[in-house]
Amino acid sequence: MTMAEVEGSLPVSSQSVRFSWSSVKIPEWSIERHPPRFNLAQFPLRALASNLEKAKNFAKGFIGSVVHGNRNALPRRRPLLCSTSIAIANRENKPPSLELESSQNANKDYASTTDSLNDLPNGDSQRYTVQDTQDTAGQQQKQACLCRHTKEDQERVLISEVLFQNKDGDELENPELLSSAMGALKACKPNSALTIQEVQEDVHRVIDCGYFYSCMPVAVDTRDGIRLIFKVEPYQEFKGLICEGANVLPTRIVEDAFRDEYGKVVNYQRLSKVLNSIDSWYGERGLFAKVADVEMLSGGVIRLLVSEAEVNNITIRFLDRKTGEPTVGKTRPETLLRQLTTKKGQVYSLQQGRRDVETVLTMGIMEDVSIVPQHAGDTGKVDLTMNVVERVTGGFSAGGGISGSGMTGGLLSGLIGSFAYSHRNVFGHNQKLNISLERGQHDSSFKINYTDPWIEGDDKRTSRLITVQNSRSSGTLVHGMSPGSNNTPDSRTPVSSDGVVTIGRQIASVDYSRPLRPKWSGTGGISFQRAGPLQRDENGQIKIADMYGAPLTFSGKAYDDMLLAKLETMYADSGEHGSSMLVFNMEQGLPVLPEWLFFNRLNIRARHEMRIGLAHCIASFSGGKVIGDLAPHEAFAIGGTNSVRGYEEGAVGSGRSCAVSSVEISVPMGTTKEDTQAV
Repeated sequence: MTMAEVEGSLPVSSQSVRFSWSSVKIPEWSIERHPPRFNLAQFPLRALASNLEKAKNFAKGFIGSVVHGNRNALPRRRPLLCSTSIAIANRENKPPSLELESSQNANKDYASTTDSLNDLPNGDSQRYTVQDTQDTAGQQQKQACLCRHTKEDQERVLISEVLFQNKDGDELENPELLSSAMGALKACKPNSALTIQEVQEDVHRVIDCGYFYSCMPVAVDTRDGIRLIFKVEPYQEFKGLICEGANVLPTRIVEDAFRDEYGKVVNYQRLSKVLNSIDSWYGERGLFAKVADVEMLSGGVIRLLVSEAEVNNITIRFLDRKTGEPTVGKTRPETLLRQLTTKKGQVYSLQQGRRDVETVLTMGIMEDVSIVPQHAGDTGKVDLTMNVVERVTGGFSAGGGISGSGMTGGLLSGLIGSFAYSHRNVFGHNQKLNISLERGQHDSSFKINYTDPWIEGDDKRTSRLITVQNSRSSGTLVHGMSPGSNNTPDSRTPVSSDGVVTIGRQIASVDYSRPLRPKWSGTGGISFQRAGPLQRDENGQIKIADMYGAPLTFSGKAYDDMLLAKLETMYADSGEHGSSMLVFNMEQGLPVLPEWLFFNRLNIRARHEMRIGLAHCIASFSGGKVIGDLAPHEAFAIGGTNSVRGYEEGAVGSGRSCAVSSVEISVPMGTTKEDTQAV
């Protein structure tokens, strides 16, 4: 708390009049920050503006008494006043006195006496004590006193000197504090006439400079004139820091924020910027946290209390797609909860919450997802409610199209039809079942996929894919066409009468995938494959060689069996200006039986997209090599839409090794057209 005193003297006839102000208590000051609200309980100057207004009223009484010599100019007592007294003394005789005394009482108003000073008997040593009263005369005097305030605000008093002192009356030794305080004054200058309002505004400016928690203006009447003394109390030097409640805030952030303040007098303006920087750290990460309280301890130690809103509970609420009312969902709540990176006990983060919403949406079983945080009572924690709207999880589909790999015999040969059934949320665990059938003139495929995106009980987000497939595809990629056909300059005779070599494949595989690190993922699995030609000769036997005698299988039988171990690593990144992808794949044939193929196949694919001005550039590279047993139908084929455009599938060539690179540049020619060139 601070004290305010004003003293002065004015000769009146043969008497001397001395007016004194006793202590005025001003509660401590606090910095308000929203939200939450800072309560700097140990820092003075709380509610400074309101209390300076109270102090201002008493200063008016002093100036009014000096100017008018009238006791009635004193304002009425406020509840914050500790005591007030007026003494009148006679220099020649025994000094008669009138002393007004009152104790601090917040429930009573101070009422001054209506007796005139001129009515006091000279030489009388009688002492009068006037208690608090609430008579009509006192109320009238209070109203008259209030009416004079506006006029007294404009009255000026000539100040001869302006000084700054500490609470003990000594001059400030710290030149930085003195310079800051003097520089804050705007109206209070030596040999200037001041009003109460101007003094009050300069008090505000001194406090606002940040070094002082108390500033008490004291007017002293001297022979040279009225001397205005600002008694200030600076903050302590910053010697240490105690930070409580900061569980996610790194120590380095706090140390860096306060590093420049060590050994200096605390300045609450700079301190406010430091606290704002800590709040900004939380805000940039979307964390529900703030600096809640700052306390100045003895020895120059600052105690910092941080409030971090931890997650108390997370609940799932299913909403009806049509009405939006709560309903019973088909998805198990634990299936959704394990997708969330936000867990109980963590500080809630808006950014983390948005990522969780996106993660749940990418599951493909939800139509709408939102997270609503709510206060968890008075615990300072938050409860999270995730509102979800489920999609229709299963259904049939049918369609048709053109396959680029099947168009070697013309446009109609590439036509295909498809039929599929899918279920996105089998057993409520987000497991997916897909059954598809595609049929064309030469190509066909029947496939069953069962996917578990996250194996239950695994904490590494490992997924499992089980595939069973029976397909047939054109072998023209490797064996080509006859010299008499018009498809390509480098064509050969087909094996079958319809000009197509057809390869049948039966595949059963199990693959496991999981993220390795940000933007990187890995896949490992095992598969069994049986592949071979489907054409038969006039005796009904499977053809195992083409018209040149080249074998269609490696084993020399009607089919080749392979047990493959697969390992794949993929890097994927996308941004505002482009995307990148890198895939490294290795397959190893395991000769469990002597007739099974034994080989190693490596494959690398890279792709990068970027924009250069208006142009859209795509650069890609692919390459591979097979070491060991090579079945003809497993050779690398170059040509077609997936490698070199302008050629049929496999028309460029095929073999054990290959490398293909391409660059595409797309330039817009207008608002709706693009011109594309491939190099």
